[in-house]
Amino acid sequence: MSTDIAVDIAAKASHAAKAVANLTTEQKDFVLQSMANHIRSASETILAANADEVATASANGTSAAMLDRLTLTTERINAMAQAIEQIISLPDPVGATRQIERRPNGINIEKRRIALGVICMIYEARPNVTADAGALCFKSGNAVILRCGREAIQTSLAIAKAMQQALREHELPDEVISIVPDPDRDLMLSLLKQDNYIDLVIPRGGEGLIRFVTEHSRIPVIQHFKGVCHLYVDQSADLQMALELLLNGKVQRPGVCNALEGLLVNKYIAADFLPMVATALAKHDVIVHACKQSIGYFANAQAIADSDFGQEYLAPEIAIRVVDDLDAAMAHIDQFGSQHTEVICTADQANAERFIRQVDSAVVMHNASSRFSDGGELGLGAEIGISTSKLHAYGPMGLEALTTEKYVVTGNGQTRG
Repeated sequence: MSTDIAVDIAAKASHAAKAVANLTTEQKDFVLQSMANHIRSASETILAANADEVATASANGTSAAMLDRLTLTTERINAMAQAIEQIISLPDPVGATRQIERRPNGINIEKRRIALGVICMIYEARPNVTADAGALCFKSGNAVILRCGREAIQTSLAIAKAMQQALREHELPDEVISIVPDPDRDLMLSLLKQDNYIDLVIPRGGEGLIRFVTEHSRIPVIQHFKGVCHLYVDQSADLQMALELLLNGKVQRPGVCNALEGLLVNKYIAADFLPMVATALAKHDVIVHACKQSIGYFANAQAIADSDFGQEYLAPEIAIRVVDDLDAAMAHIDQFGSQHTEVICTADQANAERFIRQVDSAVVMHNASSRFSDGGELGLGAEIGISTSKLHAYGPMGLEALTTEKYVVTGNGQTRG
């Protein structure tokens, strides 16, 4: 039965995608504004559904990080609507054309940006993804199938219902933004086999979910693996700046994927910097996992073995290591990082350039917080996720990452000899 349901959902989304592909930018923006308005109008309904799910999750012992992602407030709902309005203000990538060349025989070759078609978004307890993914896929000319986890299904259904109301008002099918009503895993497995209708799968959540989807999908998958982000404090760093980057990256919102999970400190400044770190982290009750060279600077740090680095804590916890130099820091990142976001704090421009050039990460920061690794902060509007794979997107995925290009060849009757 799950196969029949999956085929029906996927087939209807494929049909709906054709309706979106024919819309002008002005038409899409008008519908998006209506979506934002309906989300605001449905705030009480969304909050009621969310309160029930947060209470259930809390009673089931859900982690603080997951609860933070699950919980909506009036402010967060308004932020969802504002994110949609920001997408309205962004250029529409669909139809953008770039000249390739004019051949000696007179044919003209261009590449034109087009929608991917149908995107299946699979995510866990993140109801805001419902609005972000729905709006981004719509603006980029795609239909989207949203499969939310059990913890947030009712909240996500309420958000999707508000967005579908806007679609109906503009005579567009609900299936432009479909939400799978049943979080049953067998149904998800069936969806992952619908390669006749679905063009791309984007899983967003824990590492287990992403590996499961990757292993079982017949459809291309863009992976959004964990965010093990590091701050390396170089020998020439402004220590006060480094401390501010550390605190913003670790304690502002520790349960998100662009929060810092590791601190690497050059050995020549460790004696000056680590006491500052110890005092600041203690004020925020951050649990410290420290290497042998750094543990003496902390009153209650836990010793960490070399093999235990690379954890994604998603909590007020951090791993700290003293390193010999920039090369040692980059070697650590190469071994334990997750290709999400890496930060260097340094006044040495040559070291900054080496770090930027050599560190294999979707986002690299120089003297800026890891928390800027976000679609909105990088000017993309809302993001559908942060890709840690390189095909066909790397880093925060906005509108352009949800499109591809096709060749357009224009001639005057030329034939090939």
